[in-house]
Amino acid sequence: MFKKYIMHFVKGYMCLSCAFLLFSCSDDNRDQPKFELAASIFNTVKGKKVAFQGITNSAVSWQWDFGDGSTSTEQNPVHTYNDGGYYTIVFQATDDEGNTVTDEVTLAIDLTPYVLLTGGATDSDGKTWRLSAEHSSNDGFFVADEANTAIESPLPTGALNTALGMPEVYEDEFTFYFNGDYEIDVQDDNAAFSGLVYQFITTGGAGIVNPSTDQDFGLCTGAYAPEPNLEFTFTESSEVMITSVFGDVAYGGIGALDFSGNGYVGFLDFQQKVVVQEITENTMRLAMFMAAEPEYPGVNTYFLSLTFEAVK
Repeated sequence: MFKKYIMHFVKGYMCLSCAFLLFSCSDDNRDQPKFELAASIFNTVKGKKVAFQGITNSAVSWQWDFGDGSTSTEQNPVHTYNDGGYYTIVFQATDDEGNTVTDEVTLAIDLTPYVLLTGGATDSDGKTWRLSAEHSSNDGFFVADEANTAIESPLPTGALNTALGMPEVYEDEFTFYFNGDYEIDVQDDNAAFSGLVYQFITTGGAGIVNPSTDQDFGLCTGAYAPEPNLEFTFTESSEVMITSVFGDVAYGGIGALDFSGNGYVGFLDFQQKVVVQEITENTMRLAMFMAAEPEYPGVNTYFLSLTFEAVK
C-alpha cells in the first residue's frame, strides 16, 4: 500500500514538472526579443570588381541595385562594372513581415584619367571645367623649347585679371562627356581666350574683343562661336610630341586632348592639341600652345601651362 502511494506521488510530481517545463519553454519563446530590422553595406574594391556584403538583422531577403542597371538578390554578391566611374549602390533588406530598410554607398570605381576628365559613364551631365584663378605653382607662360624655358612662372592669384585685365577668361566653361561629346560656353562676351597673332592672321584683328591691358604677352580675347556637335578625343601617353619653331618637342604628362571642328579648351590658337600634364578629381593642368611670332605664322613658339578647376 505504501509502495502504491509512493508511485502515485512520483507520477504526480513528474506530471507537474513536465507542465512547469512546458509552461516555462512557452513563456521563454514568447518573451524572446526580436532584433530590429537593420542593414548596412560592406565592400571590397579591386579594379572594376567589387565584393559586397549585406550586414543585416532579422532579414529574410535582400535586393541590390549596383547603380549601373544591374541588380542582385544575393546577400553577399560580387559585381564587375563595365566602365569606371562613380556609382551609387542601394541595398534593401526585408523581414518576414514585409518591412524593409535600405542603405546606400557611392563608390569611385577604376578612376582612370578619362573618367576624371568626364565624370564617368553614369554622369549624364558630363564634367565641366574652367580656368582656375587660384593658379598653382606650376602655372605660367613658357617658351615651347626642350627646356620649357619660363617667361613668367609661377603666376599670382588672378593674374589674367590683375596683370592683363581679362577677368572674363576665368568664366568660360568646357564640358566633356563620357561618350566623346564636347561643349563650350564662352559666356556673355562670346569671346575666347586667344592669341593676338592668331587673331591678326585669321581675322585681320577684327575678331579681337579685349586686347588686354598688357600686350607684351600677345594675349587677348577673340570673338568665337562654337560649331555644333563638337567632339573630343583623349589619348593616354606619358610623352606627347608637339611641333614648334624648335622642332618636334616632347612634353611629359598623362596624355593629349584633340578636338573636332573649331573646338578648343582654355586657349584658342592654331594648335588644337593640348597636353594634359596632370589631372585629379577636382583639378587638371594643361599645356596650351601659342603661335606668337608673326615671322613664323601658325607655328608654335610658346605655351601656357594653366590649372583648371571642376565646376560643382
